[in-house]
Amino acid sequence: MGSADKLFTDGEAYERLMGRWSRPVGKAFLDWLNVPKGLRWLDIGCGNGAFTEELIVRCAPATVIAIDPSEDQLAHARTRSQMQIAEFRVGDAQKLLFDDNSFDVAVMALVISFLSDPDQAVREMTRVVRPGGWVATYMWDTPGGGVPVDPIYVELESMGMTSTRPPNTEISRREVLQDLWKKVGLVSVDTPVIQIPVVFSDFDDFWDSTTVPVGPQGKLIEGMSESKREQLRLRLRDRLPAASDGHISYKSFANAVRGQIPA
Repeated sequence: MGSADKLFTDGEAYERLMGRWSRPVGKAFLDWLNVPKGLRWLDIGCGNGAFTEELIVRCAPATVIAIDPSEDQLAHARTRSQMQIAEFRVGDAQKLLFDDNSFDVAVMALVISFLSDPDQAVREMTRVVRPGGWVATYMWDTPGGGVPVDPIYVELESMGMTSTRPPNTEISRREVLQDLWKKVGLVSVDTPVIQIPVVFSDFDDFWDSTTVPVGPQGKLIEGMSESKREQLRLRLRDRLPAASDGHISYKSFANAVRGQIPA
């Protein structure tokens, strides 16, 4: 699945970095998707299982197969309380080991920008879903500044550091997702924007949460000198104005897309 399997291996650290933001956007996505209960789901790039757990609670699926390239993430996912009906497997989004028409719904949650060949992954999703079934994804709008860690991206780049954005940022644009879904032959394509508030109790909460050594920016920051880290910290403190009680808040947003396999 590309570099994501090497960068997102610590399930607990990922939970602190992104889990608290991925949960509300995942809930909003599932409410919007609004498919019937009792279906066969494929969750591609399930990571630490936060979205899979939400899927089970909100959508009452008949079965769920969840795949991810990281065995460490899958091990964390299996510890969650609602996972009895889920089957977790190591797998590659771009080469799904399932027969045609095996599922009613295939989804990718906050994954597509990390894939080396997102077009191939969507073709594979389309192949394994039955006629009349649904193919859907959502991704933080990276070019538009919608990622919860966007302030980190911006300040690292302003310091002349290598970009830590996902390798395929353009695929997260709303119009690009819409075009891809139509190009692979899906119908009834819809592309909403899902917005959530991102709130930290104070700057230390922001810093400690967004600099954990997971993901591209976490690995880069971990390898910085102490002086460079302090420079980044000061720049971020200046960039993020705090409210009178010290808390920091801003908006993050993801682009979603769904389409149906022609009946």
